[in-house]
Amino acid sequence: MPDLSRLLSPRSVVIVGASPTPGALGNSVLKNLERHGYAGNIHLINPKRDTIDGRPCLKSIDELPQGVDAAVLAIPGPAVLPAVQALAARGVGAAIIFSAGFAEGGEEGLAAQAEVARIAHEHGMVVEGPNCLGMVNYAAGVPLTFVETPVLDLTGKPAVGIVSQSGAMAVVLGTTLMAKGLGLTVSVSTGNEAASGVEDYVEHLLNDPATPAIAMIVEQFRKPARFLALAEQARAAGKHIVLLHPGTSSAARESAATHTGAMAGDWQLMKAKVERAGVVLVDSLEALGDVVELAVRAKPVRRGGTAVLTESGAFKALTLDLAETIGLDLPAMDGATAEAMRASIPDFIPVSNPMDLTAQALVDPDLYRRTLIPLLADDNYAALVFGIIQTDPATCARKFPAIIDAVKALDPHKPVIFAGIDDGAEVPAEYIEGLRAIGVPYFPSPDRAFRALRHLGKLAERDFATADADPVALDLPSGVIPEYRAKQLLAPVGIPFPAGGFATTVAEAKSIAARVGYPVAIKAQSADLSHKSDAGGVILNIADDPALDAAWDRLFANVAAYDAAIALDGAQVEAMGKRGVELIIGARNDPEWGPVILAGFGGVTAELLHDVRLLPHDLTPGAIVAELRALKQGALLDGYRGSPALDVDAVAALIAGLGRVLAGTPSIREIDLNPVVVYPRGEGVVALDALILAQ
Repeated sequence: MPDLSRLLSPRSVVIVGASPTPGALGNSVLKNLERHGYAGNIHLINPKRDTIDGRPCLKSIDELPQGVDAAVLAIPGPAVLPAVQALAARGVGAAIIFSAGFAEGGEEGLAAQAEVARIAHEHGMVVEGPNCLGMVNYAAGVPLTFVETPVLDLTGKPAVGIVSQSGAMAVVLGTTLMAKGLGLTVSVSTGNEAASGVEDYVEHLLNDPATPAIAMIVEQFRKPARFLALAEQARAAGKHIVLLHPGTSSAARESAATHTGAMAGDWQLMKAKVERAGVVLVDSLEALGDVVELAVRAKPVRRGGTAVLTESGAFKALTLDLAETIGLDLPAMDGATAEAMRASIPDFIPVSNPMDLTAQALVDPDLYRRTLIPLLADDNYAALVFGIIQTDPATCARKFPAIIDAVKALDPHKPVIFAGIDDGAEVPAEYIEGLRAIGVPYFPSPDRAFRALRHLGKLAERDFATADADPVALDLPSGVIPEYRAKQLLAPVGIPFPAGGFATTVAEAKSIAARVGYPVAIKAQSADLSHKSDAGGVILNIADDPALDAAWDRLFANVAAYDAAIALDGAQVEAMGKRGVELIIGARNDPEWGPVILAGFGGVTAELLHDVRLLPHDLTPGAIVAELRALKQGALLDGYRGSPALDVDAVAALIAGLGRVLAGTPSIREIDLNPVVVYPRGEGVVALDALILAQ
């Protein structure tokens, strides 16, 4: 990727399609540059004008001096390709293309976009867009966008970088963050990403010490592996990446394809991979702004519980309800903390978490400071939230200064958050600014505060350790590998299967049955028969040799009647096992995102509940167990209403084995083990079926 500095910090700019008309795209870009006091050379191109706003105007790109850093193309789509070619010939380093109608507009537009990319790569040119709103480098005072852009003073403000495929959402997010009193270093809208993508700008911002957090809105990652590597670098450097990624619904995925020319991928797969890399994934614009503010303004959120100080018994109950819903831990106050708290508050206030301070602080404002002290000293509490009734300016004047002074005096080493219970109350701006100045985020509602805190709490709780096991490389043919062969390949890795073997004749089948003991099952085997049951290719509970003779003939006859073109290799003969709890376990090497494992509950509720999770392939056994317990029916694993606890450690070992195979054999496209039966603790697990698809 060429150096992005010629785009993001250009020493000279050309506006192709400059215009004197107020509101025209080219005119708006010029006005932005002038408002920000851009000190570099500005070149204007319009074949119908000699001057625009007192500035000389060139007739064509061919008249440009060599080596202009950045060009803004405020011209119709059909004119873009020849303009990009002409800019490349003049050695222009970067181009921003506002025009739409490229990859999102069908085959012709896709071809035009591909040609833009070819020219860019051939000439080492950075292209932002097409179908974008441009970029703003607030730190350097370079607004290359047609959206009217304010001049920001970043002095003393926590700062954020914005990387968004959607230009409109980049503007909306920027407005949101500025309203929170945050600074912006760079905001980039990448659009269709013909020749530069979100990954390039993330890499740039990772190397910018002035940008401690990156807020992203992405509809499709075009280079997932690169993004994951960058996210891991960000985590190692202590920088937050907070991501909003539409696409949980089929309608949203279709919309993304038409909006940015993206082909939306598997959202759940994306979620598993980006969270493993350390990204905070949110589900709304509101949450994106909230989490980013908490990440850059407050002290770091660590693993642990939350303490809540409020002024309403009813709100206390509502907080307990919400905390249970979102998984926010509210540890009870006990021991030394409870004793210190008891000594700090009136007798009529019970010690609890959340704590209802009642209206006592109106007559005793120092109550906020006294109750803060024991909570800040207790390591069980990683964060503290004030849920305060604001009412009106007069009430605020009795509460806010006392809270601000208390936080200043105590200088907390953990996050302290202010949440107004009465959204819409008239709160003087000086109080909100006073909170923010001392690192206390102000939230207009407690729900938003609690949810933002929980997002960062989940990040702190994640186990980023990787399994300490060597990958396993299997030598596989391409195509579908049937059950019997898949089991032969996977059994040495430690994947447990029923006792049995593969038979090509009924005599071999009887020999296997004699070895494992009746009753047995036989299953038809062919690479062309993935769904054996549909073809009558599975016969269970065969009791003896005569029954096996009959079953063997019936098995082959069933498959022939189903599809005469299917030639069976033979049959898998296995001992019938006892009943247990059925799981679904599968694995996949995604061409873009890499290896991932699916695990969940099977049986009769599988299609009804969809109770599955996608797991990174390299989790430790302990982390795998934690993921399994997070399933909707996870309580079944540890015994439920008298049922025995299940051998979850054996399940974890099976999944870890699959992960080793995926890591060592990238030619695997899919492994399907369905069903997997898990037995009571200490009795193990067994995969009844197996199928491998390799490329």
